[in-house]
Amino acid sequence: MAGSIVILTGAGVSAESGVDTFRDKHGIWSNSDYREVATPEGFSAKSDLVHTFYNQRREGLAKVVPNAAHVALARLEREHSGEVTLVTQNIDDLHERAGSKNLIHMHGELAKALCSRCGTRHDWRETLSTQVPCPACGKTGGMRPDVVWFGEMPYHMERIYEALRECDLFIAIGTSGNVYPAAQFVQEAGRAGAHTVELNLEPSETVSDFDEVIYGPASRVVPEYVERVLRAK
Repeated sequence: MAGSIVILTGAGVSAESGVDTFRDKHGIWSNSDYREVATPEGFSAKSDLVHTFYNQRREGLAKVVPNAAHVALARLEREHSGEVTLVTQNIDDLHERAGSKNLIHMHGELAKALCSRCGTRHDWRETLSTQVPCPACGKTGGMRPDVVWFGEMPYHMERIYEALRECDLFIAIGTSGNVYPAAQFVQEAGRAGAHTVELNLEPSETVSDFDEVIYGPASRVVPEYVERVLRAK
């Protein structure tokens, strides 16, 4: 029986809900230059382009719903007797809408805005532009999507590493294993003595670091594995 569980989710979880992935062959980065729309330098040079890009992504949230994998992970958090920490690389809100509570968005959230002038964060579903004033400081030109861009430090790393050092079971779901520092989480958990599991459509780049691997669509393999964990209690 697993006591403390840490789960890492990537694009493969939300892809089955219809959320566009970034790194796949036909993903977003095959049509958009990340240097223009996902870097601080790109925002400084072409803020209107960046806002248009993320406004489109934000509007898309209304067109997707959580799938069986999201629902199963929320169930695991509710029914498991130990601690369950869900760390996601995804910037959508599908885990929240499925019912997950103990959730860490290490790459930020599409439905939030960050004021680069005063540092405040705000829930944000509307269109964002350089003309929008910050609700806190009132200044314009500084509001940006609250997402982690290339060259920026992921959020909540201290809290994540603390959870990894204390976990008994680490599960990576729908991740490619080529985005750091998340790709190293399995090694951190393994050093702490955790059993490590990969649930994925295909082998990740870090597959050799896992104790157990199960392949298949997240909407099938995640509910099955959650059932297995809950039965073992």
